[in-house]
Amino acid sequence: MYWDADVTVVGAGAAGLSLAVAIARPLPGRPTLRVAVVEAPPGPLRPPARTWCYWEAEGGPYDNLLTAQWDRLRICSPDGTVIERPLGHLRYKMLRSDRFEAAMTKRLAAHGIEVRHISVDSVHDAGDAALVRGREASGAPAAIRSGLVFDSRPLRRLPAARTTLLQHFRGWFVRTARPAFDPGAATLMDFRLPQPLRGLAFGYVLPFSPRDALVEYTQFSPAVLDDAAYERALRHYLGSVLGIGHYAVVEREQGVIPMSDGRFPGRVGHRVFAIGAAGGATRPSTGYTFAAIQRHSRDLAKAVRTGRSPGQVRAVHSRRARAMDAVLLRALDTGRVAGGPFFAHLFSAVPAERVLRFLDGATSPLEDLSIGLRTPVAPMLRSLLELPLLARTVPAGWPEEL
Repeated sequence: MYWDADVTVVGAGAAGLSLAVAIARPLPGRPTLRVAVVEAPPGPLRPPARTWCYWEAEGGPYDNLLTAQWDRLRICSPDGTVIERPLGHLRYKMLRSDRFEAAMTKRLAAHGIEVRHISVDSVHDAGDAALVRGREASGAPAAIRSGLVFDSRPLRRLPAARTTLLQHFRGWFVRTARPAFDPGAATLMDFRLPQPLRGLAFGYVLPFSPRDALVEYTQFSPAVLDDAAYERALRHYLGSVLGIGHYAVVEREQGVIPMSDGRFPGRVGHRVFAIGAAGGATRPSTGYTFAAIQRHSRDLAKAVRTGRSPGQVRAVHSRRARAMDAVLLRALDTGRVAGGPFFAHLFSAVPAERVLRFLDGATSPLEDLSIGLRTPVAPMLRSLLELPLLARTVPAGWPEEL
């Protein structure tokens, strides 16, 4: 099958669907664009349901889809000190991918756009257009010719970087026999766990009720663990650290997120652009992606619908934010800064709302400086000064070995 479109979006996850819906929304005085959205057929190329978390004010565009939201955050320091902070006007929000994708697919259908199931083989410029080639579920060849292509497929190889850590985790959705959780507060980082030789490890608890929660074991480190190690860590965290008695594991999730100071290409062809994690939407120092995808999707859609080149849209994360992330990644990877004390002190010394705005890249240079002065200045400064001397190398083991 062969057809034409004005815009083709490859991938129907958070980035692809958010952008497609934003472009398809009618704009007064502007022509309606023909939008094609393609997604791999059901099978090994489709990721399982997963959890996205982000923060914003109440009344956000996806609040009706949320699993839960919280107005307080907790950090547990390595010595057991609990730091609990209100979020002011912000809320920490949890969204499940399957619910989001179903809602966005329905919105596209309201605009007459169907998500087509195609295994994409190639995306490239072809003269005065861009061409997407692949195969339908039946095996029949398919091709879409369009003026612009936005590609959200995962990268085959990470970009060259001075520092690359992996944020890898396994989570259990648990139901306890007795009340065990405070549904009003999310535990963002609990450092009362054995730490790896390089990087850091912490527990993460998102409670939905006194007896239901998502409990995760997370590491920032150079390599993933085997299945048995994740299972042991979760059992230890639930039993020995949280002191939870009998519980049932209702569902599992697992993931790996690259934390890299590499330069992710926003533009990969004259008419082809990378979006989502492939386009650098993941914040290198935290692994959060969803909120950045929403901002970038709005900017890209506005450019497309007003006739501007997407290449003129600002980068997902500012140069200043990426520079600060590079310093922190280097400091963590070298062991100059211990992750547990660092994050615990940051949340105890700075209001949580400001920390979250900082992580979103929404703070001023003066606010960034005030936050920086509350970090270990000497090791951070050393990491900053040595970054220009470090070679950028392509990390091995992504994604084939993960």
